[in-house]
Amino acid sequence: MSAVVQDLARAAAVAAAAPTVRLVRGDTVTLEPVRWLWPGFLPAAMLTILGGAPGCGKTTIALSLAATVTSGGAWPGGMGCSTIGDVLIWSGEDAHPVLAARLEAMGADMRRVHFIDGISGSEGEAFDPGRDMPLLEATAERLAAPRLLILDPIVSAVAGDSHKGAEVRRSLQPVVALAQRLGCAVVGVTHFSKGTAGRDPAERITGSIAFAALARLVLVAAKVQADEGAEPRRVLVRAKSNIGPDDGGFAYSLDRVEVAPEIEGQRVVWLEALQGSAREVLAEAEGNPEGDDEASALDEAVQFLRSELRDGPKPAKAIFREARDAGHSERTIKRAKAELQAESIKEKSGWVWALPVKGAKGANSANDSTRQTAGPLEESAKSASGSPLGNLGPLVPLGTLADESEVI
Repeated sequence: MSAVVQDLARAAAVAAAAPTVRLVRGDTVTLEPVRWLWPGFLPAAMLTILGGAPGCGKTTIALSLAATVTSGGAWPGGMGCSTIGDVLIWSGEDAHPVLAARLEAMGADMRRVHFIDGISGSEGEAFDPGRDMPLLEATAERLAAPRLLILDPIVSAVAGDSHKGAEVRRSLQPVVALAQRLGCAVVGVTHFSKGTAGRDPAERITGSIAFAALARLVLVAAKVQADEGAEPRRVLVRAKSNIGPDDGGFAYSLDRVEVAPEIEGQRVVWLEALQGSAREVLAEAEGNPEGDDEASALDEAVQFLRSELRDGPKPAKAIFREARDAGHSERTIKRAKAELQAESIKEKSGWVWALPVKGAKGANSANDSTRQTAGPLEESAKSASGSPLGNLGPLVPLGTLADESEVI
């Protein structure tokens, strides 16, 4: 065999072994119906987000779902639970005795409740939802019937910046994979972003909009303002659903019952069914005065911007893009820039923002409106860790917040 023929044979063998894209023809796909734990509200094998403002009882609602799954009790509205099984609970906020008291108060079968307590084989090592989901999946597979996983808060499953969509999607993929492979419903508990009253409830979930985008269903809870002298009502409504109706919900109240001598547990008491969209139902629940709402929005924006700039200067265009994804308006981000005394730098490719150099004039004065020049930032910008900007080149006097050239 000639050398040419041998070379051609080797090339053909290499080509045959090269990876290719695998295709599945549409007519070979088996159609499957959505499986539900709580019909219309809690799908099996999928991620559900449960969000709301502080004080509305989100964790207690999640535990109420757990109690129903473990005991085979009735869902709100009276339908019985037909998929009894085991529940796994991870909480970064409440101790196990507190959670257990609430579950006891709601009639859970505690033999089917499993609190995630740490990593075996390593003394004192805590479970990290952002790192240990594959290990949890392997452990959950050994349970008789893993039906529900509660992660409170879901933001702890994000290893990176929870305001960045790409990092949220990457971090939550193991959570979604666990749900799909085990057929287990996952409920991620989270908060509303401050200062978002009146917006689409699904977009009010704190952090990146990727949280709500990845979830097949988003539930939101709120405390409705009551008339003077009356008890406040609470509501749980569907804000988004890709697999069924995306409106309606239930009213509920919270009370406490004794579960053991001198020990009380909080429980959910489900009330009447509700009609209408989440936005309509929650319109009653927006109780903060406008001024307080704006102040809260600014606080969140300041925290977001400080996080964006902590590693060094960053293009203004990228900041505004990330801000929109995180639910911050352009106006509020500019106010946060002023609050932080962040500097504007004109670079060849466009405007760049940076935190003030420590010790520079005006750096420690939130109310100092004196226009600064960017001179002291040059060395800081060059040495910023991880900065993609490299040498920023000659710096020019700063623009003002109203300078539209910063955002074009």
